[in-house]
Amino acid sequence: MKKNLSKRAPGTSRPQPVRRHRMVCLMSEEELRIVNRYLERYRINNKSRWLRETVLRFIQKNMEQDYPTLFGEHDMRR
Repeated sequence: MKKNLSKRAPGTSRPQPVRRHRMVCLMSEEELRIVNRYLERYRINNKSRWLRETVLRFIQKNMEQDYPTLFGEHDMRR
């Protein structure tokens, strides 16, 4: 018998990417309380996934807004 070695999230058909690189972030007591209160309020169990998705969503949104255009914003609003 052959084992299926690809890790898959329940209900998905694609294997999850392998995460090999660690990022560390330090927070103050107040910041940690704010994050923990948010996670508890919205019943978020997977803190690392939430943080990763939140940061990447923010980055993607900013990159879409900063996309280079042919004309400047002032010229386009005329």
